[in-house]
Amino acid sequence: MTASTASTGTPAHDCTGNCERLRKDPASEPLPGLERLIDLDSGRLSRRVYWDQRVYEQELEKIFARSWLFLAHESQIPKAGDYVTTYMAEDNVIVVRQKDGSIKAFLNTCPHRGNKLNFTDAGNARGFICNYHGWSFGIDGALRGMAGQELFEASGMDRAEHGLHPVAQVASYKGLVFGNMDPDAPSLEEFLGDFRYYLDVMLDMDGEGTEFIGGCVKSEIRCNWKVPVENFIGDIYHALWTHDSAARAMLGGPVAEVYKDPDSYHVNVNGHGWEFNLDVVGNAATLGDKEIRKYLYGIQPKVAQRLGEFRSKMIGSISSVSVFPNLSFLPGQNTFRVWHPRGPGKIELHTWTIVNKSAPQDIKDRWLKGTMMTFSPSGVFEMDDGENFEFSTRTNAGFVTRQQDLYMGLGRGTRLDGSGLPGNVYRNQVNEANHRAFYQRWLDLMQARAWHEVPERDKPALPDSAFTYGQQAKEAA
Repeated sequence: MTASTASTGTPAHDCTGNCERLRKDPASEPLPGLERLIDLDSGRLSRRVYWDQRVYEQELEKIFARSWLFLAHESQIPKAGDYVTTYMAEDNVIVVRQKDGSIKAFLNTCPHRGNKLNFTDAGNARGFICNYHGWSFGIDGALRGMAGQELFEASGMDRAEHGLHPVAQVASYKGLVFGNMDPDAPSLEEFLGDFRYYLDVMLDMDGEGTEFIGGCVKSEIRCNWKVPVENFIGDIYHALWTHDSAARAMLGGPVAEVYKDPDSYHVNVNGHGWEFNLDVVGNAATLGDKEIRKYLYGIQPKVAQRLGEFRSKMIGSISSVSVFPNLSFLPGQNTFRVWHPRGPGKIELHTWTIVNKSAPQDIKDRWLKGTMMTFSPSGVFEMDDGENFEFSTRTNAGFVTRQQDLYMGLGRGTRLDGSGLPGNVYRNQVNEANHRAFYQRWLDLMQARAWHEVPERDKPALPDSAFTYGQQAKEAA
């Protein structure tokens, strides 16, 4: 199977010739009793999904090894030889721009003795050399040479068979580069589906694209990876209480009572979720910078012309987003993050600031400062969240506590039919509809031995042309 060409025009990594090498033994059998962990009709969730080591090991195989995972923003690797190192779950990878402009990714490990190949976060290189025995690889992953090369050749070694292990599929969507370890997985476009309609609110405001600024902030939180994903996929409910004091410090008043907003939504597609209202700048206001609010109000007419009036009201509104399985961001506050799992009770969080490439430099600088004040390890909102994430995980250590189910049934019966919006749409952003959709997707993948066994629940309703630069998607009613 060949990965499809990304919608930005960046060629996807073609695994032709490598697919057989990438395929491994048949997937392990699903854990028995998985269906008993989740009851979506009653809104019941077993705490076992947070603490069980066996569940976690299955997640590495069935969720992370065959889902599309965020790797990098194209702005991080603009030139041939530019690279970043990152993770796909616990697999360390190198993402590198090729001479033809395409992007490839490889496991960051030497195929000789498994030593880590590259120890830097980012840079530009003509190739990669292993510190252990001097094996040398091109940016295309091919083995170029090694110390004592003639001895290996005399032993019958074929260098072509011992290059870096490639990530099976690499593709981009409007600046975001994703990878998938499974050569049989559906394309990135299929994986994102109609959720691209909403992603364009962040990625395609003015047709000039986005970029990362300020580098990557890395931190550790002792929590299960799903806890923060749940928080960002649709839990505005916690802000009314958790972030009240921080909001008063930043805004001079309490968090708005968003549950009273009649014009707000939960939407989800394929386990991806976005909760939002239509106040344009609610999230951005928490940065305490009037120039950022003025900028968003100033570009709203242009966004409306490009994406329609409805989506133009989402650009910096009170909202939060998670892309299945472990990518999240906050429009308006512009924090962009990946929750890398490090066992059932720990994550490594990588955080960036994302901005419109066309924004004035002063506005970019203000956004970077604002995100550091609010969503960094010492940020006024991040400190609140981190403590809650940790104790929502750590409390499950008790044997009796582990047996008690959790409730995620808020918003049952609020589905909106005929809204004109793509995906599964629910009334009121104070809801847990996106949580239930996330765990439906989680369960579907955990129970499947291969992608062809995963149920197709959210079939696309919009044509691919709706997500092409310069073309408007169907305007919501």
